[in-house]
Amino acid sequence: MARIGLLTGGGDCPGLNAVIRAIVRSGLAGGEHTFVGFRYGWAGVVEDHAEELTLQSTAGILPRGGTILGTSRTNPYADGQDGTAAIRRTLTERGVDALIPIGGEDTLGVALRLHREGVPIVGVPKTIDNDLGGTDVTFGFQTAVQIVTDAIDRLHTTAESHNRVMVIEVMGRHAGWIATHAGLAGGADAILVPERPFDIEEVVAHLRRRHERGRSFSIVVVAEGATPREGTLQVRPGTATDAFGHARLGGIGVTLEGEIERRTGYETRVTILGHVQRGGTPVAYDRVLASRFGVAAMDAVAAGRFGTMVGLHATEILEVPLEEALREPKLLDPSLYATAELFFG
Repeated sequence: MARIGLLTGGGDCPGLNAVIRAIVRSGLAGGEHTFVGFRYGWAGVVEDHAEELTLQSTAGILPRGGTILGTSRTNPYADGQDGTAAIRRTLTERGVDALIPIGGEDTLGVALRLHREGVPIVGVPKTIDNDLGGTDVTFGFQTAVQIVTDAIDRLHTTAESHNRVMVIEVMGRHAGWIATHAGLAGGADAILVPERPFDIEEVVAHLRRRHERGRSFSIVVVAEGATPREGTLQVRPGTATDAFGHARLGGIGVTLEGEIERRTGYETRVTILGHVQRGGTPVAYDRVLASRFGVAAMDAVAAGRFGTMVGLHATEILEVPLEEALREPKLLDPSLYATAELFFG
């Protein structure tokens, strides 16, 4: 029998509760394990803020968005701090034998550091941007793509009715997976992603050509991390950063709205979907994937395969070393973007 600690860190994401539920169900089916959930990410471990997780407390949470444990972007090592001692103390006092953090690059980066310090860790990947290495897909991504696709479908009708250019800003700090998948599914006329710095004049020329062919409206999907080519457009940099040093993004859509209208004369409007993409119930695919991840993580803990992260490879759930999974981000497949470009009308 073992006592397992869980936490959810970083941004919330549809499917987190499915992972928590699966870990607890799997652990109870495989033995008399007990579970403790730490509140608000790494903050809960550092500050010893936790609650018991049981069959009863995790019942009915499969379709719920967000996370019953709460989350935060707390970094135990921010500003030169060393949170290892506090984390060890909490785990010892709580009798925790192994810890399963569910999170993205930052959350699992802390996990890797703790693993190197000898803390038994198994990670579960979570990033709505789908840009984490070591897994083909992360849960929550398909839900976000569906939400954005639905928004594009709705914006098509108002764009056509008013002869407008509609700019839709979506999530994607380093990678344009959401923008490209949803833009392709929604019939976007241009997709701007972080991997391909854009030239505003090329974007404008493309929109003009559409209008010359009688298409009186356009849909432009832009990832929040998209940037113009150097020297082509001035974008006001953000100043706020989180505990891991990441700049708070958002605003490229507003810049494009103004520049497109100024350069073309076409009425342009921006819609920033923001946190709407994170909210609500997960789609079926994400519920299944999250459940599989939870079961696989519990299997890895039970077998003592620590320092790993579970991930989807083709159709199989496999374990990869945390260090390998975090080596570099998983950027957008160029061939997928090339396919989307074929439909830029």
